[in-house]
Amino acid sequence: MIRILALLAMITPAFADTVTPTRTIRSKAILGPGDVTLVTGDTPGTYVALEEVIGQEARVVLYAGRPIRIEDIGPPAIIERNQIVTLFYISGALIIAAEARSLSRGGVGDAIRVMNLSSRSTITGIVRADGSVTVSTPQIPSM
Repeated sequence: MIRILALLAMITPAFADTVTPTRTIRSKAILGPGDVTLVTGDTPGTYVALEEVIGQEARVVLYAGRPIRIEDIGPPAIIERNQIVTLFYISGALIIAAEARSLSRGGVGDAIRVMNLSSRSTITGIVRADGSVTVSTPQIPSM
């Protein structure tokens, strides 16, 4: 029993690295190599490698020394709020294109709300790499 306790006392906890900003970074700023550093510590829900955050955009203000959480950054926005975008509705082989106004900012793969300029209806779509937004119908499994 004493040997087990002695062995447990000698074991040091393993810590992973956590990515933190080197200075306060404003939202909408693109993170560069000099903006972030690794510190010892294991914080759940945060980044652990510099490569994961460099080139990403701050979605909120990032404070020096505080771990960068997964939801704090994302891909750089390619669509700005109030920008006119092409909206594609896709259902099987049917594709309909329309003009829409974005109601928020978004990067590739983000879900944003847009307003169809013809019908004035507001819908949510996914930002594509070419700057357009796609809305598709959910696939219903066949029986």
